[in-house]
Amino acid sequence: MKNITVIGSGTMGNGIAHTFAQHGFEVSLVDVSTGALQRAMQTINGNLDKQVNKGLIDEQAKLDTLANIKTFTDIKMGAANAGLVVEAATEDMGIKLNLFKQLSEICSENTILASNTSSISITKIASVTKNPGKVIGMHFMNPVPLMKLVEVIRGKYTSDEVTRTIMKLSKQLDKIPVEVNDAPGFVANRILMPMINEAIYTLYEGIAGVEEIDTVMKLGMSHPMGPLQLADFIGLDVCLAIINVLYTGFNNKKYTPCPLLVDLVSAGNLGIKSGSGFYTYTVGNKELVVADRFKRT
Repeated sequence: MKNITVIGSGTMGNGIAHTFAQHGFEVSLVDVSTGALQRAMQTINGNLDKQVNKGLIDEQAKLDTLANIKTFTDIKMGAANAGLVVEAATEDMGIKLNLFKQLSEICSENTILASNTSSISITKIASVTKNPGKVIGMHFMNPVPLMKLVEVIRGKYTSDEVTRTIMKLSKQLDKIPVEVNDAPGFVANRILMPMINEAIYTLYEGIAGVEEIDTVMKLGMSHPMGPLQLADFIGLDVCLAIINVLYTGFNNKKYTPCPLLVDLVSAGNLGIKSGSGFYTYTVGNKELVVADRFKRT
C-alpha cells in the first residue's frame, strides 16, 4: 500500500498527508479549493521547518516529504490509484456519505476507505459503499505529526483483514493504534466531549471563570491543557457537532450541549481558527488571554 489519498486539506487533512508523506508514502491531497490546497502546503512546509529547527529531521527529509505530496481538486484523479483513502472532510454526515458513495464508484474494489471522523458512525458511512467490509475509521489526533494515538474504529461489517492492515499501517507511521468498536463518539470523544461540555456549563452557571476552570483541571488533574483551552484548540464548532452526535445517538439529556457553546458557535467565535473563543488569539502572541466577554470584573 504505497499510494495514499487524503480527502480534505484542513488542519487534520494536511497533518495526515504530512505524516504519510514523511514516512515514504506517495500522497494525493484532494480538496475542492485550490486556495485551500495552497494553504495546506504552506502549513506542511512550515511544520516541516519546525521539525528541522528542532533537529527531528534534516533538510533532505523535508524536501523528500514535500516531493511525496501531490495536490488535486478532482477527486477522480486524486483517488483513482489509491490503496487507501483517508477522508478528513468537515464533520458533517451528508458530506461524508456523499464522498464515500463517490469513492466507492471511483476506487478499486481492493481499496480501503477510511474516515478520520471523530464521532460519526462508521457503519452508517459504510452503508453507502459497494463493499462495507473495506470501510474503517482511522481517527488521528491533532496535531497529527506529533500525537501518537490512532483510534481504529471497526464498523459492523469491517473485515478482520482490513482491521489488521490498518493497525499495521498505523504502526508504520510510528503511531500507537487502539482498536475500538463503532458507537457515537467512539472512546476518545465519548469521554472527552462531555467533560468539555461540563466545563462550559460550569462557566455558564457562574461557578468559576475561564482561567479558574482550566487551572483546576491542569493542576488538580494533571491535564496538559485546560478543557476550555482545549475546546478552543479543537474548534468550538467541531465540539458542538460531536456533542450533538452524542445527544442524538444516545437520546440522553446528559449530552445536551451547553447554551453558551451554541451561542458562541452561532456568533462565529470558534476558538483559535476564528481568533476568539474562550480566549483570544493573535499572531505571534504566546500569552493566553481570556476573551473580553469572559473577563471577570
